[in-house]
Parts: sequence; C-alpha cells; structure tokens
Amino acid sequence: MIPRFGDAMALHPMDHGFEGNLNEHWTIGPKIHGGVMLALCAKAAREAYGTGGQERSDAGIGSAEPVAVSADFLSAPDPGAVQLVTTIRKRGRRIGLVDVELDQGERTCVRAVVTLGEPEHLAEPLLSANPVTPLMAPEPPPGVEPIGPGHPAAAINNLARGCDIRPALEQSYTDAGAPVFKIWVRPKDGPVDVLFALMCGDISVPACYAVNRRGWAPTVQLTAYLRGLPADGWLRVVCTTAQIGQDWFDEDHTVVDRTGRIIVQTRQLALVPAQ
Repeated sequence: MIPRFGDAMALHPMDHGFEGNLNEHWTIGPKIHGGVMLALCAKAAREAYGTGGQERSDAGIGSAEPVAVSADFLSAPDPGAVQLVTTIRKRGRRIGLVDVELDQGERTCVRAVVTLGEPEHLAEPLLSANPVTPLMAPEPPPGVEPIGPGHPAAAINNLARGCDIRPALEQSYTDAGAPVFKIWVRPKDGPVDVLFALMCGDISVPACYAVNRRGWAPTVQLTAYLRGLPADGWLRVVCTTAQIGQDWFDEDHTVVDRTGRIIVQTRQLALVPAQ
C-alpha cells in the first residue's frame, strides 16, 4: 500500500491540542523529515483555530490558512506518536496567531509560531520575480527518474515511498556561483494541497551537498510562507543558498505549481555535516 501524505497529517483531539502519528514512511534516514513536522504543526494550528480551512461564520478571517510558519527544531523525534500542544494567541479580523509545540514523550521537539490568514490565490501580483518558471518545465522531462530502487537517494529518503520525487540530473549554478537544485514532486496517492506544498519547502537534498559536505545536516530554524493555494499536479521546486559556512548554512526553497504561480517560499538555517 502506498503511504498517503493525508494520513500522516491526521490529527486526533486531546486535552490542549492533538495527537498525531508520523511513521517510518516520513523519515530521512531514521528521523522524521523537518518539512513533514512543519506541515503537521501548521495543520494543528489551523484545526485549533477552529476553521480547518473552511469559511468562518463570524466576522473573523474568511479562510484561515497557515500563511507563515516559523519553526525551531529542538530535538529529532523518532517515528511514532507525537503530541501537538496548541495555544491561540490572537484572533483578529485578518490575522490569527497560534503557538504549537510538537512533543514526543517528555521532549519538546519543535516549537512553531503559525500565522493564519487568507493567502492571495488568483489575484495578479503587482510584481513577481519568479525564479522557477524560467528554469523548469511544468512536468519533469523524459529521463528525470523518480527516487526509488537503484536511485542514489533511495537509501535514506523514505518520503519517496509516498511521494513521486524527481530531482534534476544535472547540477547547475547561478551567475554568482550558488548551487541550484531542481526537483519535481507530487503525491503518489492523493491531491496536492496546502500542507503538501509546505512540506515541499524542505524537499531538496541539503545545499551543502554542492561542496561535498554530505551527511545529516540538521535544520535549526525553518520559516515558510504560503503565498497561494496550489493547483493539483506537479510542484516545481528550486533550492539554493547564499552561503555555506564551516558550521552553518542557509537554504531557500521556492515552490511553484503547474500553473506557474509561487505557492510556498521557505528559508532555513542548518548545520553543516562534519567531514
């Protein structure tokens, strides 16, 4: 059976929040993928706010979606049950704010602040410097194979059991010398939705791979912006970096849907693997 991303996002109410279960299909190596945890925190905040992404009947936000998620990663949880403790900090006419702690046992693994609002959807932007559409076709070209048996990333990227992830074969660089990683991704079963798009803001191999620093590159802080609601189909992702230091590196993702609209932007700070 193909793992469904929607099942990973399932939440069950409990006192002060929710319980979820992130199994081995949503891991990189032995640990839960950071983008999956960020998406689950966003789901918990949305549910706690009382909208579930649906219309509100009062004078508050018309459609509450996680337009910004800022997450600090304190500890790497193992596959299994997690608890999400939620605290509503603000209910406004346009903006809501919810704190989320993702716990496992006695450990707090992720602390997130989720800003809820109504993202721009089909409104034409006043300016859009989209870095993805000039570089990537709406669908992966022939020869770009999915991560799966025989692929060099298959040994550690267990998300590929439930996601069709197709990294571009060639390594490219910007004029300034920054590496550019290009990935096409969609669920193997189920639709592309807001939470899946947020997860894809952390879908690339770490940018430090470009300087041959490979291994576990733990994310310390990850911030995601939801700019619109995705059309179903392939998502195109470009990942790059501004600086890879001896200890720290930054990484930016831009996620675009099949129509060419920017859906998610993320920036993270992570640790460079030891040589």
